[in-house]
Amino acid sequence: MQIYKNICRVCHGGCGTIVSVENNKVINVKGDAESPVSKGWMCIKGLSSPEIANHPDRLKNPLKRKGGRGNGQWEVISWEQALDEISYRLGKIKGDFGPETIALGQGTGRHHYMHVVRFANQLGAPNWYEPGLAQCFIPRITVSNLTYGNFVVADYYGEVNPSCILFWGHNPLITSADSELAIAVHRALRKGCRTIAVDPRKSETAEKCEMWLPVRPGTDAALALAMINIIITRELYDKDFVEKWTVGFDDLKRHVSVFTPEWAEKITWVKAEDIVNAATLYATNKPAVLEWGVSIEQNTNSLHTARALAILRAITGNIDVPGGDILGMNILKSYPVLKDKLSPESSKKRLGYEEFKLLSGWRAYMPSAHIPALFKAMCEGDPYKIRALLIFGNNPLLTVSNPKRVYEGLMKLDLLVVTDLFMTPSATLADYVLPAAFWTEIDHLMGFPLVAENFAVAQAKIAQTGECRQDEWIMDELAKRLDLPGSDMTYKEIFDYQLSDLGITFDELSKKGYYCPPVKYRKYEEKGFRTPSRKVELFSSVLKRMGYDPLPTFKEPPESPVSNPELSKKFPYVLITGSRRREFFHSEHRQIPTLRKYRPDPCAEIHPSVAEKIGLSDSDWVIVSSQRGEIRMKARLTEKIHPAVISIDHGWWFPEREKENFGVWESNANLLTNDSPPYDPAFGSYQLRGLLCNIRKA
Repeated sequence: MQIYKNICRVCHGGCGTIVSVENNKVINVKGDAESPVSKGWMCIKGLSSPEIANHPDRLKNPLKRKGGRGNGQWEVISWEQALDEISYRLGKIKGDFGPETIALGQGTGRHHYMHVVRFANQLGAPNWYEPGLAQCFIPRITVSNLTYGNFVVADYYGEVNPSCILFWGHNPLITSADSELAIAVHRALRKGCRTIAVDPRKSETAEKCEMWLPVRPGTDAALALAMINIIITRELYDKDFVEKWTVGFDDLKRHVSVFTPEWAEKITWVKAEDIVNAATLYATNKPAVLEWGVSIEQNTNSLHTARALAILRAITGNIDVPGGDILGMNILKSYPVLKDKLSPESSKKRLGYEEFKLLSGWRAYMPSAHIPALFKAMCEGDPYKIRALLIFGNNPLLTVSNPKRVYEGLMKLDLLVVTDLFMTPSATLADYVLPAAFWTEIDHLMGFPLVAENFAVAQAKIAQTGECRQDEWIMDELAKRLDLPGSDMTYKEIFDYQLSDLGITFDELSKKGYYCPPVKYRKYEEKGFRTPSRKVELFSSVLKRMGYDPLPTFKEPPESPVSNPELSKKFPYVLITGSRRREFFHSEHRQIPTLRKYRPDPCAEIHPSVAEKIGLSDSDWVIVSSQRGEIRMKARLTEKIHPAVISIDHGWWFPEREKENFGVWESNANLLTNDSPPYDPAFGSYQLRGLLCNIRKA
């Protein structure tokens, strides 16, 4: 038996691990006490890694479809045959119809994320997607860059502990998102700090907070604007920082004068008194951290919501100070995605390019396709037909809104290739299914927290399952066969390039473990912020030039009790989807017995007062419906949710029911969500939360 240090990538966390391997097989995984981030802690998913890696249903060989699409009949083929045939068909589609007709899809936060972007650019294909993007993380990254010139993360790692943490639409004690791990939050809470949670449900994180603001879903911007109003009118802002390091404060002051707590109370369901107390608590306990989560982006006002929260950080002077929200050090060189290999003509053909400048246009952080437009193009050929889709670690039938249209689009493709660990509902429709390597079976360089890259860690491959291959290897092999630009540089050589400024190679770092330079604070004092004004832009000059509002405002969600009172008579409750569960990562791990036993069924969280109205008991099966469809869930009665809100799990399918297409149409939350316009004007975000729903006993 051999023992290795590694990092867990069962989700996009990054906990340090000690892995025991025998005969190329993972035997045991436990936490690494020497990890600078996790310090020995791991969640149940990571600890279950041997069960996932060695599961009998793992895909182990390349498969080629036999017969009609979706009939479940497969032929085992060699890698050589699979890669030759796929590259030939890609080359023919590219030559006959243009590279824009080839799309790439991937899952969230995976080791191969940037390599998919690189491969798309190598192909000259402008249309790649990830189910989040406009719905998750890209608005936060982009707004941070527009406002501060860089991304910010909570400083849980220095000598100064935050005095206050404001958790906004975020449940980090469960999610451990983007390498900002639950254990770091636990440690900060144990050291003692003031805490506030903004969330329609009293999440596991909110339970530990002294203040809980159960905001109406989709109205977060109104709440944030009212807090800015209080901080400015009561002169609780950091006068020195605002005067020296911001632009647009006077404009902001005039702009928010109408956004009073009394105004916000009528919109948000949060009492004016609580808004005042929360704003005061956050502004007067420094240093403070504002932890923002995905829920602020899953609505049609994602730009302004993220901007309002970014401004809260800035006016309180909590940027890049010990124990505050610190700017990323970005110690690794940027991943060479070969953006220059995508011609301007091809870029302009990207679906969403003209409409959503911060998602798909030239100013976007990672220009990508607008997902509703992509699947519309598959189905209708408008403005041109998407003919091929290569998916790396994504299950769009479960993770993209409007799965009926997703299904229609996948069925109409000339070529569908899926690379994954297991056969999924989406993979059953493929022409080729390729077996992906698990995190113990890959080489990977990770900068963490994601985007900030304050530390670096390298992990080397330590095990092998069947003929499973790393996603990056698959893309590199296809690039060679297609003779694409950049195909002479392997993914491992890219790791060495990224580390070159640090004077260390990938192999050297993988033996050493971690590279952890001391965190530098107040980096802006040397050269200013990386914005046009070299200051924090409360009034965004870039947004103004692009034709967007330079100051944040509130817009009522298009489907809500306020905007559509007639519809709310039929669907009287407000729906939120996608609450994270410790056992699962989106649509993954339902076939893992250790994890499934803790949460065997898809659940809907319902306030007891609602259950009483419809004669419902805890654990009854219920039908949750919206104007788009209905699904079956198990009721969980809880006082820890606003009485007018229903919260449902997402990503549910049933791997044990292969003959029924894995039950993909039974408990799929996205059958209820909405991918129709109006969209956020900048990002194209659509409404996944705050929708109208009803519930009845099954």
